[in-house]
Amino acid sequence: MSTTVKTSTRRPVGSWRTVDTVTAAVLGVAFGVVFWGWHFAYSALDPLFALFPPVAGLVAGVWLLPAVIGALVVRRPGAALLTEVVAASVEALLGTQWSAGVLVSGVLQGLGVEIAVALFLWRRWNLGVAVLGGVLAACLESVYEWSAYWAAWSFDWKLVYAGFFAVSGAVIAGLGGWALVRALARTGALSAFAAGHEHRSRG
Repeated sequence: MSTTVKTSTRRPVGSWRTVDTVTAAVLGVAFGVVFWGWHFAYSALDPLFALFPPVAGLVAGVWLLPAVIGALVVRRPGAALLTEVVAASVEALLGTQWSAGVLVSGVLQGLGVEIAVALFLWRRWNLGVAVLGGVLAACLESVYEWSAYWAAWSFDWKLVYAGFFAVSGAVIAGLGGWALVRALARTGALSAFAAGHEHRSRG
């Protein structure tokens, strides 16, 4: 079933309400804390990564979730970028093994999702767009990580990592983010947003 929403007929696509800004920021803060906790789980997987380092890309989609969810909930240009950058900033403040590099990652990951929704002129918010956003975010982030973190890897390893990351972006960030937004809509938490209206219209 199509989830195209004609929200642009109610207000301009670029028009932000206070609730949009606050929600994007709150989502970003919440995911920043999640990121901090995820570091411990990620570190616990180090023995597995040591066997074949590029396999780390298969769980990297977690870092892309704020951008996908922010875009699907707020549905305004810049929502994915704002949510992801706030999450990265909180992560940096709480402490991370990647230091200030997470801020660069936040920008690139947010931009990947922004590109996906912009391709459809901020009018389509279905699973396909969410998956595309996760894949594009993973691709941009992979290229950055090739030089920032994995410079010593062979080019073949870098390509494998990017492929794994893209799959993770599609499944964890795309499918997972879309499912989380639908779950939030069912609770009534998104009543001020189009996602919440869609849930009520589906009955």
